[in-house]
Amino acid sequence: MTASHLSLEEGTMSGSPADDILRLVFSFRRLAHGPADGDCAAGTCEECYALHRPKVERFIEQGVPLHFVIPAFPAKSPNPQKVLGTLPDMAERISLEFLQELCDYTRHYYEPGARITICSDGHVFSDLVGVPDETVRAYGTELEAVLAAIGADAINTYGLEDAFPGFPYEEQRSMLTSHYAVPVEEVRARTLADPGARDIFGGIHRFLFEDRMALSTGRSRNSVREETKSLAYQVIQRSDAWSHLVEDFFPEALRLSIHPQVSHSPKIGIHMMRTRDNWLTPWHGVALDDGEGIRLVKRHEAERMGATLVMRGGRVSHYIAPNVSASVKPLIEEVAS
Repeated sequence: MTASHLSLEEGTMSGSPADDILRLVFSFRRLAHGPADGDCAAGTCEECYALHRPKVERFIEQGVPLHFVIPAFPAKSPNPQKVLGTLPDMAERISLEFLQELCDYTRHYYEPGARITICSDGHVFSDLVGVPDETVRAYGTELEAVLAAIGADAINTYGLEDAFPGFPYEEQRSMLTSHYAVPVEEVRARTLADPGARDIFGGIHRFLFEDRMALSTGRSRNSVREETKSLAYQVIQRSDAWSHLVEDFFPEALRLSIHPQVSHSPKIGIHMMRTRDNWLTPWHGVALDDGEGIRLVKRHEAERMGATLVMRGGRVSHYIAPNVSASVKPLIEEVAS
């Protein structure tokens, strides 16, 4: 598969179709390692399977495709040190191809396969992260075009405007929080008490701080850090509200996440591309061809190594690492007779 070149031989394991499918998904897990992870910090345990097996088995009993939901693909980060622009590029394309291939690969274990609903959360917190709603809408329109271009017929999208149609985005956000959000004070208390929630807060806060610092001039790091700390609690509040809405609208679906999750979470954190950063996502980075495949890095990291910018269709697409041609393997390899 695109994300890690998984072969069918690697994915073929004896067991029930439900466990084989979960084993496939778990092979791309984005884990938040913590004290509670214990024996499954480096793999999986029976409890990991038991949390999700009933949902998989229900789909199999009904003879219909498995249904995954993943809140993801909100909009590009506003930080030019991380991304190439405001529209989807090769990073999104590779990630969408991975999700489609994940659905395809499930057919090896269960013929109806799977489908994925991308629950785009761009409008959920666009005002908090400094991305205009018009930019979010343009990103979503181009994302649909990419899905069509790659023939991703197992993927559909769902957004805030689908949940609350006919209302301005600001009213949609108000309706989301009034129906599904808990008070920010409760989010703050949970963050202080729960190591998993604290890890999520740390990742969100880091993203916000990096983006706001890149766009701020004449401000101290401490003042920006304090501002983004408050924003992080609000982003988590709305993100949790969106998660609750998605669970309400799609109660039978298996829940994927682009954030690292502890092993025994009701959500399965998942990587869609090779990366060395457990928190990096396609909308916070760029695609880099390093000669062994395409991995996700931040724009400034690609430029620091002297990578070459590639254009596709008259638009910025991705980077190629320097001297990559020296490490490329031939397409046909001679074998000893």
